[in-house]
Amino acid sequence: MSVPTTGERGEPTLSVRNLKTHFFTKEGVVKAVDGISFDVAPGEVLGLVGESGSGKSITGFSILGLVDQPGRIVDGEILFQGRDLVHLPEEEQRKLRGSKIAMIFQDPMMTLNPVLRVDTQMTEAVLAHRDVSKEQALDIAREALVRVGIAAPDERLASYPHQFSGGMRQRVAIAIAFLNEPDLIIADEPTTALDVTIQGQILYEAQNLCRDTGTALIWITHDLAVVAGLADQISVMYAGKIVEQGSVDRVLDQPAHPYTSGLIGSVPGRNQRGERLFQIPGMTPSLLNLPDGCAFRSRCPHADIACEEEPSEQRTDDGRLVRCVRPLAGRPRDGEAA
Repeated sequence: MSVPTTGERGEPTLSVRNLKTHFFTKEGVVKAVDGISFDVAPGEVLGLVGESGSGKSITGFSILGLVDQPGRIVDGEILFQGRDLVHLPEEEQRKLRGSKIAMIFQDPMMTLNPVLRVDTQMTEAVLAHRDVSKEQALDIAREALVRVGIAAPDERLASYPHQFSGGMRQRVAIAIAFLNEPDLIIADEPTTALDVTIQGQILYEAQNLCRDTGTALIWITHDLAVVAGLADQISVMYAGKIVEQGSVDRVLDQPAHPYTSGLIGSVPGRNQRGERLFQIPGMTPSLLNLPDGCAFRSRCPHADIACEEEPSEQRTDDGRLVRCVRPLAGRPRDGEAA
């Protein structure tokens, strides 16, 4: 899939081109990511959305070179500031992780070591990539904890991860990602375990970081409300492919792909009291046995015989890209009355 032109976005921090990450299992080949492309510019937030199993998290792991066997990148380019990460030696990739590129995992214990104090983990993350004293590293760690809303930072620095609640551990993990002010942060549903107040604070800090330092941010989530308030661009994934992408306002205001429309129609709060909540019918198909043609056609209310052919990408009048035989145009959103 090509990438929509965006005028004043400038040179991208990250360019993903035709990325394919497959898992080679005994049952067959799972095409978890199957030919996706997108750009993220400095200071820009890209929302990567879709149901569980759509390929969002594997995309993030692929960028960082963290895909384990039996998975591997089989095709495509991941250009970070002009360098192709796919063919970068492992030693060079390690130097980038935590300094130029950081990831916030959905499970904070993928970041935190349970047997080390928080101050040890945070200062080591700073000292590994910056030429500062241990005292300066401790000051940087303390400021990062305050930034994510952790009170009494000195006390918390001297604590172990098991002494924190799940939400508090996640805030520490987010603070670690912010430590070295990287050029790219990949956030894999990092606020799922946080209460609404802290979630809002984290989103506010993420926006400030992008604006003030030029950090590019990929926010992986299924929560369209978060994307609506945070992202500049949005890419909607389904069955390993991006089915729609463009500016967040245009995509959410008038979705062009039936799957995007269904996601928006499923958001709670759109119904009158007493009305049944809308849901997309059926289940996401197995990536081991995808149907011919459009992978969404068995769940799509607008599918017809033309959808038995593999849909090609189309560009809408407002510059979005959509992978659909007949993009929605002026039709009511799924879940709404005509």
